[in-house]
Amino acid sequence: MTRPEGEEVTYTLSFDFHTSNNEADYEALLAGLQLAKQMDAKAVTSLTDSRLAANQVNGSFEVRDQIMGRYVKMVKQLIESFKQFTIRQIPRSKNKRADALSKLASTCFDHLLNKVLVEVLREISIDERQVNTPTTNGPTWMTTFREYLQRGVIPDDHSEARKIHIKAPSYALINGELYRKGFTAPWLKSID
Repeated sequence: MTRPEGEEVTYTLSFDFHTSNNEADYEALLAGLQLAKQMDAKAVTSLTDSRLAANQVNGSFEVRDQIMGRYVKMVKQLIESFKQFTIRQIPRSKNKRADALSKLASTCFDHLLNKVLVEVLREISIDERQVNTPTTNGPTWMTTFREYLQRGVIPDDHSEARKIHIKAPSYALINGELYRKGFTAPWLKSID
C-alpha cells in the first residue's frame, strides 16, 4: 500500500484455512480495503493481477459463483467508505513485489516481523457473523483519556493523573474515536 506522500506500508497475509487462488485474491483485496479504511483514506486505487476480481468488482464480468458473489458484495460494501475507488488489473509481470510477498507469507515469516506487517487470517472473511455491540452507561476506562486529549483535564487522584500523563502520548483522538499506536500495526481503535 502506498500513501499519496509516497510512504509505503508493506503488508502480507497468511491463510490458516484452505482457499482457492480466486478466494485468496479477494481476501487480499478485502484486507487492503479494510486497512485503507482504518487509515481514513478517501480515494483508493487497487491494482490486482486477478482478472476475475477486477472485472467482477467493476461489473464487467457476471458473478455466477455464490462464494464469489459474497466476496463481491463485501468488497462493494467497503468501497462505499471511500469517496473515490478504482480497481485495475495489471499483468503478473508488473506485480512482482506482491508475488514475492505472497511467496514469503506462504513459507516461514518469523524473520519478517520487524519489516513487514504479517496478518494471519484464521477464517474466511465472507462467513457471516453476528456481532453484538454493547452499550455502556456512564464513564469507561477511555473517559479520562478523552477528556485529557480533548480539553487537558486530568483526574484529581495523583496516581491516576500520573498514569494519564505517561500513557496519553500513545493515544490520539481521530474523528471522535480513541486510537492507540500499535507497535507493528496501524492505529488500533479502542472500544469500551
